Amino acid sequence: MDLRERSAGAASRHPWELVRADFFERLLAEHALLGAPTWLDVGAGDAWFATDLRHHLEPDATITCWDINYTPDDVGALETADGGIELAALRPTTRFSRILLLDVIEHVQDDATFLTDVVTDMLEPDGRVLISVPAYQSLFTAHDTALGHFRRYTPSQLGAVAARAGLRVDAAGGLFASLLGARAAALLKERITSTHPEWTGIGAWSGGPLTTRVTVAALSADAALARMAARHTRRFPGLSCWVVCSRDA
Repeated sequence: MDLRERSAGAASRHPWELVRADFFERLLAEHALLGAPTWLDVGAGDAWFATDLRHHLEPDATITCWDINYTPDDVGALETADGGIELAALRPTTRFSRILLLDVIEHVQDDATFLTDVVTDMLEPDGRVLISVPAYQSLFTAHDTALGHFRRYTPSQLGAVAARAGLRVDAAGGLFASLLGARAAALLKERITSTHPEWTGIGAWSGGPLTTRVTVAALSADAALARMAARHTRRFPGLSCWVVCSRDA
């Protein structure tokens, strides 16, 4: 979760976040990437995903969560959750075998330069990278502005940014096709009414157990279709798109 989306009143994790985490953990497993010893989670936010992922890694694996918005209080509070997780507000100076950039580069004005620097300075020669971004600039709304997004991406644009950073795309796909209609409806309402609804991030989820389970089940079915399409190298549209990459030889 992005630090700006935290909410003291949230009763549970948002279904979107739960399904997203499960999707990417399964994706990493399917590509035999979980055995790596050193991980970097760029823009890790409250480190919830890293903490969950840590349970699927080797016992001695470590995850460095790098987020420029961490305060000393964040580091002290979040680092105690798991001994294999380290939080860093400053740019790491070591290299990692796996790098995660999950919904990060859309927050950076010069995304290509940022990604190139991360790959060049922090990725081991045989390392792998997982990147996800919000999809389709045509769906850019006030919600994106509130989150600090500079842009959304088509799958080909994401692939091009990865290539400019010296990466080869080994697998690609989409996620949350079922949410495209809802986003399009929100955009249409925004344009017709010229008003922007009060923004609430995923940290504001307050659905009860039943609502959460039903929503997770629906989004999980969406994610299962996305995984199936990726296995057969078929394009799958979604509110997010992602790539698994290695260094381009």
